[in-house]
Amino acid sequence: MAHLGRLMVPLAALVLLLWAVPGAHGRRNNVRVLTDENWTSLLEGEWMIEFYAPWCPACQNLQPEWESFAEWGEDLEVKVAKVDVTEQTGLSGRFIITALPSIYHCKDGEFRRYVGPRTKKDFINFVSDKEWKNIEPISSWFGPSSVLMTMMSALFQLSVYIRTSHSYFVHDLGIPAWGSYLVFAFATVLSGLLLGLCMIFVADCLCPSKRRKPQQQYAKKTSPEFSQPLKKVEEEQEADEEDVSEEEAEDREGASKDASQSSIRQRCVGLSPATDTS
Repeated sequence: MAHLGRLMVPLAALVLLLWAVPGAHGRRNNVRVLTDENWTSLLEGEWMIEFYAPWCPACQNLQPEWESFAEWGEDLEVKVAKVDVTEQTGLSGRFIITALPSIYHCKDGEFRRYVGPRTKKDFINFVSDKEWKNIEPISSWFGPSSVLMTMMSALFQLSVYIRTSHSYFVHDLGIPAWGSYLVFAFATVLSGLLLGLCMIFVADCLCPSKRRKPQQQYAKKTSPEFSQPLKKVEEEQEADEEDVSEEEAEDREGASKDASQSSIRQRCVGLSPATDTS
């Protein structure tokens, strides 16, 4: 028994040593997990990112190749990551994931979509041979960090929140489906009114409406430099008005004289037949 006890001590020490060695009781997973909170780490360094869903058969077939490729990440100086689109809907909206699995390459904030074969060897060649340079990067307007994609991410998260709330109303609270729809309709109308009021308030602050003020008489005193030209202009205007008034008066006098002469002639013509009959 003593001999057996002596053998058990080294054996136990050996088991503990083997358990402590990394990788002795299982292969270490080198694939990083990205979420809506830590995705900004993609903007620095070189990354390969896989977007997957647990229920997707193609994604399940890709997992062994992706994990084998991740073991080469340290040698290739590339970080290998994955995103579960069923849990991280915000990232799904930022990258507009329409097919699964989707793979992206990122180098210092420039994103490119990988469309080649999906094997470990092809992934390694894509990074080591810098084949990603042959792919045009995504425009900054549609990049994950752009304002447009941030709004898209918020919309995706809002849709998930609405779906979760609807499920809570119907299943947990026992509200009929039409009642849940009425709640969302009321919330939509109310939020639209509040948003409209906020926009009007902001527009009024930035561009206030101009109110008409009564016109005030010009009361500023003219400087001596401009007083003389103004007086000359006024005198010329008065002289022109006087000339016009004199011309009008002369025209009126001429017209009155012509009218008197024509009346005298008419009288003379009227008297001449009378003298003839006598």
